[in-house]
Amino acid sequence: MEKAQTKLSQNQKPKSYLDYVRGLPEEKRKVIFWLAVIIIGISLFLGWVKSLEMKIKSFRTEKIKEELKIPRLEEELKGLQKLEMPETSQEELKKIEELIKESLTSSE
Repeated sequence: MEKAQTKLSQNQKPKSYLDYVRGLPEEKRKVIFWLAVIIIGISLFLGWVKSLEMKIKSFRTEKIKEELKIPRLEEELKGLQKLEMPETSQEELKKIEELIKESLTSSE
């Protein structure tokens, strides 16, 4: 009789991986599930990084400069007058300080 049972078990098809996982305790199934989710997530993230890298490499700064007309803007900025601080003497600075002090004392 034992030989008959072993022959039956040998003749049966091996269980699929899914059936094997279904037979495991719930805790082990959760671990397998989360490992699969993490592996899929990492592979998707790596694919996104690779595509982002390709987009950055294909990014043409020359074309963007032409579209934004940056060289023309640089020329226009050079043409503007440079602002310079007017020169003031020590006497003028003292007068300004006195005026400020007077305005502060009069407002109090």
